[in-house]
Amino acid sequence: MTTKSVLLYCRAGFESDLSTEVLEKAAQLGLFGYPIIKKQSGYVVLNFHNKDDAAQLCQKLLLTQIVFARQMFVCGEPIEIEDTQDRVSAILTASDSFPLCGSILVEYPDTSEGRELSKLCRKITVPLRQALRKNKRLTDKEQLSKPRLHVFFTQGDRCIVGYSFPANRNPDFLGISRLKFPADAPSRSTLKLDEAFQTFIPKDESEQRLRPGLHAVDLGACPGGWTYQLVRRGMFVQAVDNGAMDEKLMDTGQVSYFPEDGFKYQPRKKNVYWLVCDMIEQPQRVAKLMATWLVKGWCKETVFNLKLPMKQRFESVSQAMAIIDEVMSQANCQYQIQAKHLYHDREEITVHIRLT
Repeated sequence: MTTKSVLLYCRAGFESDLSTEVLEKAAQLGLFGYPIIKKQSGYVVLNFHNKDDAAQLCQKLLLTQIVFARQMFVCGEPIEIEDTQDRVSAILTASDSFPLCGSILVEYPDTSEGRELSKLCRKITVPLRQALRKNKRLTDKEQLSKPRLHVFFTQGDRCIVGYSFPANRNPDFLGISRLKFPADAPSRSTLKLDEAFQTFIPKDESEQRLRPGLHAVDLGACPGGWTYQLVRRGMFVQAVDNGAMDEKLMDTGQVSYFPEDGFKYQPRKKNVYWLVCDMIEQPQRVAKLMATWLVKGWCKETVFNLKLPMKQRFESVSQAMAIIDEVMSQANCQYQIQAKHLYHDREEITVHIRLT
């Protein structure tokens, strides 16, 4: 099979934003193609003109650098399975030219229609794995250091087969980080910050950068979903909002409440490490505020959400990023930035900035 395409997963409804973003970044690498988009499908296929461009993209463009993508892999054209009693043979044929893979994922779109295929995907995974190993297409034991084989069912008789590179893929099933909602958290928004920390902070650094005793500020804190994540990690929090905070959080003794405007608030001491913000406000305005805190030395790291418009969401993200870069560059601040449309986000993305 000729692998001239790239398959990317996203939240349903964000297909055009994802394709616009990736094609722009691909062009910067000298790689040119065109998208195949089905609205509300939860995925995008990008077809490239040159046969090597798909693999080049999946090696050169890091998944962590793509805001709207959950997963990415090289693939061929969708295959039609004529005999649904023997899907395995069709997949074996489609993967004939792939490199030796060390693991396999059989998945489906994260949509209501897609989830109806979950039983089929579970059912076929074991016999497919056995057949691949028998035909020397898959290592006898799982080896995550090798490419991973992906089988993506869009219908019961139609799937896309491809492979991802070990250094540039999401290890999670469907590209989704599954988190359990804490029963004592004041709101479900708490999962946004929990996922952000797990996405943006390397595991070997989290113990130091999220350690107990750090001081943090939560702008737009009420009722305390994000403050909850800071408190449970042992931090002391200045919670800023005009609304009411959760009483259980206040009873911890780790939270100081300030009924003020988040855009006017200034930290009482110069010992703040983390600034977090989930305010409902224009993304450009929030971006400038976050960058201002960093250049003034009021915090060291920040995680914040940018609420996006209904249309031209990638353009809105680009404008916000440009504002951040302008503020930081004028102050000669060196920084690292990451942005992602996380699973627990809706019409927003989450951004992390760290001073370096």
